[in-house]
Amino acid sequence: MKYHQIDSNLFIKNRKNFTAQMKPNSIAVFNSNDIYPISADSTMPFEQHRDIFYLSGVDQEESVLLLFPDAPLAKHREILFLKETSEHIAIWEGEKLTKERALEVSGIKTVYWLQDLEKIFFEVMTQCETVYVNTNEHYRSNVETETREDRFTKWWKAKYPAHTVAKSNPILQRLRSVKDAIEIDLMQTACNITEKGFRRLLGFVKPGVWEYNIEAELLHEFINNRSKGFAYTPIIASGTNANVLHYIENNQQCKAGDLILMDVAAEYANYSSDLSRTIPVSGTYTKRQRAVYDAVLRVKNEATKMLVPGTIWADYHVEVGKIMTSELLGLGLLDKADVQKEDPEWPAYKKYLMHGTSHHIGLDTHDYGILTEPMQANMVFTVEPGIYIPDEGFGIRLEDDVIIQEKGDPFNLMANIPIEAEEIEELMNKSLA
Repeated sequence: MKYHQIDSNLFIKNRKNFTAQMKPNSIAVFNSNDIYPISADSTMPFEQHRDIFYLSGVDQEESVLLLFPDAPLAKHREILFLKETSEHIAIWEGEKLTKERALEVSGIKTVYWLQDLEKIFFEVMTQCETVYVNTNEHYRSNVETETREDRFTKWWKAKYPAHTVAKSNPILQRLRSVKDAIEIDLMQTACNITEKGFRRLLGFVKPGVWEYNIEAELLHEFINNRSKGFAYTPIIASGTNANVLHYIENNQQCKAGDLILMDVAAEYANYSSDLSRTIPVSGTYTKRQRAVYDAVLRVKNEATKMLVPGTIWADYHVEVGKIMTSELLGLGLLDKADVQKEDPEWPAYKKYLMHGTSHHIGLDTHDYGILTEPMQANMVFTVEPGIYIPDEGFGIRLEDDVIIQEKGDPFNLMANIPIEAEEIEELMNKSLA
């Protein structure tokens, strides 16, 4: 891996927190993701399943974690199963985890090769009553592919039909949504790498560059700083492309006078950052662009203050909607009649801001978190209001990642990334001079 080794105490603590919530005499099993094929002998780059990574730090394919806190044998209370490595595999595929290295990474002492899985699994299944299965219950999940986890669950259910089934996901949703100090440091690193990429762009963008040129500059900076690259598919939308919320073609030329909406950020050690900035191609915002920009920034600043312990996500978005409505009235995009006759299910402001303002972020860009439960300290959220005006040929979105604090305003992990219009213009025109 490109990233520095993570302190194994994080994973030891995560397992302890998870097993503390398991039923008596139960086991929980977590599988790595598959390596997905493209065609012929080509495959997509491997991405580890975030749950097994969260609980073990293991970042390679064909790995299985088994937790059995009430195991009669102490050595079977935490078990890793790994693909057996060899000199041959090392030559063709590179270094894989040895049993010794797996202990260093995860803090797990009992490591078997995968060939022993069925034998050991039979033993523990004769000793337990309940099996926790790891299903994907994220509110945005839309999985059409059968995963390695799915296949494993099918196999053991057919072989051991008398066992009770429980769910890992509700436990993980709550645990993963509240970040450890080590996790916050990793996310800060991802944000710092994103800052380097963004500052690089301010000295690069000018009329005539292509959206994909900007993407290439970012990727260069991210990889040079130990990131695998983008935390999610980059959006680099110049001109009216910004009004397509998930525009990812990045194939248009940037024209003088236009704005570029960039929703781009780096990952680090599988942790995401998530940034949006909107900058002027020519280095200066027009009067109208600036008015809309400042309105979005005011909404962002006010919304951020509401991210405190006890806040309910749905109520928060209602309040953000009221602030946005006021700004849209000031910009002349709405009038009082629009607001008076609005549909409560789709308020008038939704014509110009169609998406939510905040989501959890962590190991996934849209991270785990139960939205109906109150916000807690050390949860990390994005704050990303926008105004999109197809009739005027531009859209503006601004976004930072913030940590909820026990008291006071959230801590902004992206506080050092330029966002004020004057600073962006100054940095861009300094490079153009």
